[in-house]
Amino acid sequence: MKKTEIPSFSFKVTPNVPAILHDLNVTISLSTYQAGKLIFISALDAHTVTQLPRNFAKPMGIALKDDLMAVASLGEVSLFKNLPELAWDYPNQPKTYDALYFPRATYHTGMVDMHDVAFSNEGIIGVNTQYSCICKINENYSFTPFWQPHYITKLAPQDRCHLNGMAMHEGEPLYVSALSQTDTPDGWRAHKTDGGVLIHVPTNKIVVDGLAMPHSPRYYDGKVYVLLSASGQLLCYDPEKNTSDIVADLGGFVRGMSKVDNYLFIGLSKIRKTSKGFKDLPIADKANSAGVIIFDMNIKEIVAFIIYESSVDEIYDVKTIKNTKRPGIVTPQKKVHNFAVSFPNASFWKIPKEAKKK
Repeated sequence: MKKTEIPSFSFKVTPNVPAILHDLNVTISLSTYQAGKLIFISALDAHTVTQLPRNFAKPMGIALKDDLMAVASLGEVSLFKNLPELAWDYPNQPKTYDALYFPRATYHTGMVDMHDVAFSNEGIIGVNTQYSCICKINENYSFTPFWQPHYITKLAPQDRCHLNGMAMHEGEPLYVSALSQTDTPDGWRAHKTDGGVLIHVPTNKIVVDGLAMPHSPRYYDGKVYVLLSASGQLLCYDPEKNTSDIVADLGGFVRGMSKVDNYLFIGLSKIRKTSKGFKDLPIADKANSAGVIIFDMNIKEIVAFIIYESSVDEIYDVKTIKNTKRPGIVTPQKKVHNFAVSFPNASFWKIPKEAKKK
């Protein structure tokens, strides 16, 4: 009997996922560098979920602020702007979206392996993993470094400590995560299961150490939440008390996190059996699923999940687009974006007559 093939990007959800997204009025955005996609997951109503995958070369960090979105990918950071007034009349799929992101700029960073990105008070910034620093991203250079861990003595393309995550507060980076305190090329690899650190950016002081591959630090309600990827745990650091505690065991390789109300949306990845760097992690035997888990902070339990059955194995970032039922995105590869024209106080679709005939 011939085995039935599972369609690309098939996923399953717990029955409560559509209602959660619908009631919160949010869309999940996630990046999967392994599959080369930025994916929006939305609820059509309280019973049905849909997704929108779009091609990006190795997408990593996602940043959102107001109507702006930035996506870090292979050698560049792309800037998009939501023009909701053009969404309903989108020629390729009219009467579908309530938001539509258009390309506005591409910053060519070179091969710096940018991880987390964010909109700061001074523009787009990112965690530059290859060069072990936080940097500004604009038109002046590939990047402009402005902060590095105190133990990094030289900025070189050597991934010395695998600096990766960034927690923002009031438009500034407040905490960062790194996989080690090493200052040698790829030095973090020998310490990946217990050498991770959380660093307070303003003082450049390590506030928590001995962490199991920390990722995605986020500052929520005066506390810092960090995903420990190698052990599958959620950690909470309280700056006021200077204490750190494990909040929950999440049961998989976790990375990428966003909060809406009392829910944390957390990315879940598989560990490749052929991976030399990760197949020996403590969580390796359990890391058999990829998708998004929804964690209720009030009861400290996983209450829902989205699990991919095909195509998606590894997720980097998870962000929630608030007050949006179903967004779309027009990437530069789609020529239709050239027919969208916007200027202050007005936006138009200007489609040539010859294009309309096709």
